Amino acid sequence: MSSLGELRSLALGRRGRGPKLKEKTPDNKAAYLFLAPWILGIATFTIGPMLASLYLSFTDYNLLKSPIDDPPPFVGLDNYAFMLQDPSFWNAFRVTVTYVIVSVPLQLAVALGLALLLDKGMRGLPLYRSIFYLPSLLGGSVAIAILWRQVFGKDGIFNGFLAIFGIDGPGWIGHPDYALGTIIILHVWTFGSPMVIFLAGLRQVPEMFYEAAAMDGAGRIRRFVNITLPLLTPIIFFNLVLQIIFAFQTFTQAYVVSGGTGGPADSTMFYTLFLYRTGFLQYDMGYASAMAWFLLIVIAAFTAFNFWLSKFWVFYDD
Repeated sequence: MSSLGELRSLALGRRGRGPKLKEKTPDNKAAYLFLAPWILGIATFTIGPMLASLYLSFTDYNLLKSPIDDPPPFVGLDNYAFMLQDPSFWNAFRVTVTYVIVSVPLQLAVALGLALLLDKGMRGLPLYRSIFYLPSLLGGSVAIAILWRQVFGKDGIFNGFLAIFGIDGPGWIGHPDYALGTIIILHVWTFGSPMVIFLAGLRQVPEMFYEAAAMDGAGRIRRFVNITLPLLTPIIFFNLVLQIIFAFQTFTQAYVVSGGTGGPADSTMFYTLFLYRTGFLQYDMGYASAMAWFLLIVIAAFTAFNFWLSKFWVFYDD
């Protein structure tokens, strides 16, 4: 016993005085080699243009002039100051924020409702899931936006349906009170992507929670409110952040449905559409770059606010 204790003490003593083994540095050359095309691409096509647009936002840059042969004059914060006084800018901002606030919650509600329906394990579930996901693949396409004009036009399918009941519907796309609503409906219709994410989240809820609640006499509504919703809050938060970002960047639907004009009385003049018209039709790329950075700040602010607010309603299973 004593010899064993002496050996242990000797080993512990040598451990502190002995030379430390040098850790082998991992060789990441192969990883960097495979990442090189992606790093080169993001630096060339993403970071580079972003930094260039940041510089151009402080200049009076005309798109028809070469910035190399004829450098744009530096104007400081003039573009941002003009932005705050531009009524067209604030109209586009108001239209976009209204679109985001109305369309995103409606889309998530529809997506969650259909996910709950598909979670019941009905026959042919993969087929239904594919059919419901299809609008998300086509909703941002030009073809669907053109189809939307045919559905909600004066002589469109929707007015044909109303005519069956003796209702003479207006030209929904051409009316300033209804034009934005038609694009909101189009956004809600593209519920497939958040629906699939909700469905995956529902499959992760342990069945034992429902069984215990049922034994205590909880009905379906109470189980949904007290079990399903709290456990789904991380998924709801994830979908909410993503869909807000996507909604702020909506362009194709607004451009095609309104014919690129912003709709009647600029009722569908989305922020991105106004930015496009300023930069590529009026050639005022300096002002357009300033608007792009303002939009980035707004999206970042909405995202940060959602992350701060999430600590009050998002529950994680620790």
